[in-house]
Amino acid sequence: MKSKDETIYEFVKFSNKFENKKGFSIINIRSDYDGEFIRDLFQTFYEEKEHHYNFSTSKTLQQNGIMKRKNRSLQEMKRTMLKEFNTPKCFWAEAVNTSCYILNCIILRLELKNTPYELWRERKSNVSYFKGFGSK
Repeated sequence: MKSKDETIYEFVKFSNKFENKKGFSIINIRSDYDGEFIRDLFQTFYEEKEHHYNFSTSKTLQQNGIMKRKNRSLQEMKRTMLKEFNTPKCFWAEAVNTSCYILNCIILRLELKNTPYELWRERKSNVSYFKGFGSK
């Protein structure tokens, strides 16, 4: 996205894709008070789809903690990958994408006994082709 104003359009595309592919509907949405999620277009979308929308208390790490930890994990993995293999910093986006993919394939959701990859794809992930980041 070039600006935060495009958030609504990307979210609507994601929401429609998710609901059409999986046959589930999104019931609850939780966000902080960032401006892109409280604009009139989002309010209209929530009302049309009958989504329940919850705002977390602003500047409370207790409520925003999960996402902050996940983002910190992605950033630390990215930094480690780039440093370990002396990869130029211009590859930071690829390192973040790789980190996200790895986390989705390996992190087990204890309450569901599955990884996010298995929940979305409905099959086990294959990590046998993983190689060190930066290898040819």
